[in-house]
Formats: sequence, C-alpha cells, structure tokens
Amino acid sequence: MVIEYEKDYLQELYESGVCKNKKYRFQKQVVQKYQKRIDTLMGATRIEDLFVFNSLNFEALENGYFSIRIDYHYRLEFKIRTEGNETLVSICTITDITNHYQ
Repeated sequence: MVIEYEKDYLQELYESGVCKNKKYRFQKQVVQKYQKRIDTLMGATRIEDLFVFNSLNFEALENGYFSIRIDYHYRLEFKIRTEGNETLVSICTITDITNHYQ
C-alpha cells in the first residue's frame, strides 16, 4: 500500500522517530512499534492481508476507518481508498495514534 499521512507529526514519527511538537511525543518503544506497523501496512497489497496477523487486532471502525494495535494502550487509525481502473493502488491514509482506553 502507498502510505499518506493526514497529520505532519505522524510522518515525522515514522521517518525520524521523534516529533517537534511536544504534544505528540511518545515513549521510544511506542514509536518503534508504530514504525513497525507502518512497515506492515506498506507491505500489504490489500486490506485482507492484515486479517492474518492476530497481533494487529484489526478492527473496522465507523465511517470507513480501520484500526490496528500499536501496543496495549495505543491504536493506529487509518482509511483506505483504491485508485485506478486497471492498476489498483491502495492508498492508506494514516489519520491518528489514539489511546485505546481514553
């Protein structure tokens, strides 16, 4: 899948592991797992590829959103759209990292 980031801090966290905005600073192990989850999404060619990973706890949310587990406390929320007639390109738009229990 092609990855797009809805918010700048999400791309910063993936590329450099840190974020300039103090509001979006996470523990090192959370960032490492986030980067690993993005790599997993990049490796998927279709949404069904994510179903086989039980550790992701893949969930369909409301309004076309999906989520996978980063760790026990955090979830990665995203949307998926497909473009192109002959060549299907799935584009995953990463929307947010949320605290699952708040």
